[in-house]
Amino acid sequence: MSNTLKIGLPKGSLQDATIKLFAKSGWKINLHHRNYFPDVNDEELTISMCRAQEMAKYVEDGVLDVGMTGKDWILENNSDVVEVSSLVYSKVSNRPARWVLAVSGDSPYEKPEDLAGKKIATELLGVTKRYFEEKGIDVEVFYSWGATEAKVVEGLCDAIVEVTETGTTIKAHGLKIIDDVMLTNTRLIANKDSWNDSWKRKKIENINLLLQGALKAEKMVGLKMNMPKDVLEKAMKVMPSLNSPTVSDLSDPKWVSVEIMIEEVAVRELIPELIDMGAEGIIEYPLNKVI
Repeated sequence: MSNTLKIGLPKGSLQDATIKLFAKSGWKINLHHRNYFPDVNDEELTISMCRAQEMAKYVEDGVLDVGMTGKDWILENNSDVVEVSSLVYSKVSNRPARWVLAVSGDSPYEKPEDLAGKKIATELLGVTKRYFEEKGIDVEVFYSWGATEAKVVEGLCDAIVEVTETGTTIKAHGLKIIDDVMLTNTRLIANKDSWNDSWKRKKIENINLLLQGALKAEKMVGLKMNMPKDVLEKAMKVMPSLNSPTVSDLSDPKWVSVEIMIEEVAVRELIPELIDMGAEGIIEYPLNKVI
């Protein structure tokens, strides 16, 4: 096999978030108008933009060595691929998305069993059929080609199975969620033959390492400050850190420089507390990767 890795990235809603994630990981991807094959600053990579719904099939067939798609579409296509890792990111909330069973807000249906004999519209056809079969509920499931939420409103079906991150769109269409069908998030998947090729496997593992590092950094920041040496022990008790804080002596023997990496949400509580202890010159900075 040649030392080139063919990687598929998802078009559509996750496209921008994926390109941003790769940029933070060290790969600059340049899209071209109406072109499915962007440039990347790595001679060992070739990139194809594909619909997430089709990605697992291309990877399974060897058209691509590796790709990024949802757990939902791997299950939908019953794809025989290697799941390298889970990548929890999204266009909105950086948390797993949900496929939900939803009905009209004013309908009498309150639980899945209430839909026996009814019509269900969805893009996730196979998973939805298996969901109702496992519950022993006889329904008619048909494929939705888009605007799925509107089909309930228009009376074309009794319920839908649709993906949502926050539930806002579902509620905006006057619908109510009566059950969760499945949780899903993006997975890095590999073709089995490619995974067994030593060079390609190492390249995939390196990409995964840096992607995971970039994702971990999304919720973290670095803090650097000077503080009196005699309050250091007290300060270390209130400073959450990935590991122990980095402490360096300053030219003034009574002062030290302290650097930590912490969850961003902790900063708003921590900085005032550190100032009260005598810390000065506090600098907060973003992180690209934490590995």
